[in-house]
Amino acid sequence: MAAAGSRHPAASPPSYRLIVNSPAVASLAVDVVSDVVCPWCYIGKRKLESALALLAQREPGLVVAVRWHPFELNPDLPVEGIPRLAYLEAKFGGDRAREIYARVTAVGASVGIDFDFARIARQPNTRDAHRLVAWAQGAGDAAPLVERLFRAFFVDGRSLADRGVLTAVAGEAGLDGVAAAAMLASDRLRGEVEAEYREAQSAGISGVPFFIFNGRAAVSGAHDPPTLLEAIAQARAP
Repeated sequence: MAAAGSRHPAASPPSYRLIVNSPAVASLAVDVVSDVVCPWCYIGKRKLESALALLAQREPGLVVAVRWHPFELNPDLPVEGIPRLAYLEAKFGGDRAREIYARVTAVGASVGIDFDFARIARQPNTRDAHRLVAWAQGAGDAAPLVERLFRAFFVDGRSLADRGVLTAVAGEAGLDGVAAAAMLASDRLRGEVEAEYREAQSAGISGVPFFIFNGRAAVSGAHDPPTLLEAIAQARAP
């Protein structure tokens, strides 16, 4: 889990126009590197949405392309995951974990996220979840799926290591559940997800969320909208 961040909205839909897979016509291209079991990534998603909504108020015709890229915080976990308590004890120690999640819960509440860490029973391997996001993104906008994956894990305590749960979440996001199940049962996009994760590491990305604007300006961490808007302005400058 990355810290709140260093420099390098609510549930209503954002008001900006979103075009995926069409960076050539976008006024702003946003690449988001994240993991669906990173609470700061969920917070960062909310803050990005708020920043883009503020930008859209200033520029009503703004066209934005957002793409989601995989980062695996725990790539060596078994496919079925491990008990959450064992994971926390090994990673943080009991007292430190409680302190960290008290802070995350408070920050989450400030951006409309009701974290319920007590409901999480298992820490999953997220490769299948990332394959699902890549599959959805190949057909259009993956943001609804990303949002529902975050909510399924952090609010509802559902196991993202369970392909049945992933299939259900895909259906809830408006995707074809039968097609999603077939994709998950295959090895499709496994190599692509692994390659993107290695590429992020090679680029020096060691913590998430990580935002890249127009390929020119980057921000590491779940920063507030003014910091994101500053980076966006820098990326769009002549």
